[in-house]
Amino acid sequence: MQPHSVARATRPVRYHRFVKTGVFAVLLLGLAAGAAAQDAVSVAPALYKVEVDNAWVRVLRATRSPHGKSPMHSHPPAVVVCLTDSRQRVTNSHGAVSEVSHKAGEVIYNEGVTHSEESLSDQPIEAVIVELKPDAPSTAESRVTLDPVKIDPKYHIVALENSRVRAIRTILEPGIRSPLHEHPHYVVVYLTELHTTMALGDGRVVDNPRRPGEVAWRDFMKHSTLNVGKRTAVEIQIELK
Repeated sequence: MQPHSVARATRPVRYHRFVKTGVFAVLLLGLAAGAAAQDAVSVAPALYKVEVDNAWVRVLRATRSPHGKSPMHSHPPAVVVCLTDSRQRVTNSHGAVSEVSHKAGEVIYNEGVTHSEESLSDQPIEAVIVELKPDAPSTAESRVTLDPVKIDPKYHIVALENSRVRAIRTILEPGIRSPLHEHPHYVVVYLTELHTTMALGDGRVVDNPRRPGEVAWRDFMKHSTLNVGKRTAVEIQIELK
């Protein structure tokens, strides 16, 4: 009888270990799913649309209807370019609530955040969010020697700068050609309608008509730009360091 008693005693122990291990695995899976669900595009695909996704950045177009809300979501460090005026109530992951207002054309840098948002505006709001990827390749090979801020400061104005990015507000008056200059890898957000021709460093000329709010990714570029349109145009260039 003794062997049978030992067998009966060990079975519950093995089963108990299996249950604990299984519960732990389920908990881990649940936590992983919860973390993944914080991604803005995953939790609110109607509000966040991917415009660019490469090794360096993911660029989102964020829209909100009047008094619309977004669920709790996360962003890594990012540059935000406001395309409209906005006033929002923001709740962070700890439940703290604040109200923030921005003007169309503002450029903001945010460290990684987890929050929900509620528009307090009677008008739709829109912004471009340039999320910076944590393991992005080095841009050392695209260091510039013809810095537009130094050689053309009247029309290339630094909107913000830190260790990861520099955002330039570029003003293009009709008929004015910028001097030949360089940019490292960068994102362009067009704030106004624009029609330029770009003379590239290799001799090519590129026609570049754009609409307000459009976004483009550019690898390292050497060029000069001529505004062939009839109005002054403005764009934001977010250079990666």
